[in-house]
Amino acid sequence: MSLQDKVMEAIKVAMKTKDTQSLEALRSVKAALLLAQTETGSKQELAEAEELKLLQKQVKQRKDSASIYLDQGRPDLAEPELAQAKVIEQFLPQQLSEAEITKVVDGIIAETGATSMADMGKVMGLASAKLAGRADGKTISTKVKSRLS
Repeated sequence: MSLQDKVMEAIKVAMKTKDTQSLEALRSVKAALLLAQTETGSKQELAEAEELKLLQKQVKQRKDSASIYLDQGRPDLAEPELAQAKVIEQFLPQQLSEAEITKVVDGIIAETGATSMADMGKVMGLASAKLAGRADGKTISTKVKSRLS
């Protein structure tokens, strides 16, 4: 079952249960999927990597918004954003722990022979590809920086 089909099923369930938070998040995911699909100019389904990237972007946007709302003392606005992020995260693969990310990054550094920050781009490219959908870019970047410095 494709991501689009899973989202449509979840929308139906949210409509039946009258879960407005989930419904709003799922509709935005559906819209983003359709927009990304039409941007390529084809009616083909997106590749799994593109879908994961899109979902991560949606989650990141909501978490960033919630962070801003909390910084401004508006927990009433942050709460729905975090709830929507949680709904979208259901479609992402299981996220790796800090230790697992560190282990993968260390393996890539050993594999490439990277020794300094000058090699960060090479390591980040491989790490981002290997950890796609299972860790966010900021976490990966932090781990790579700490290992190479």
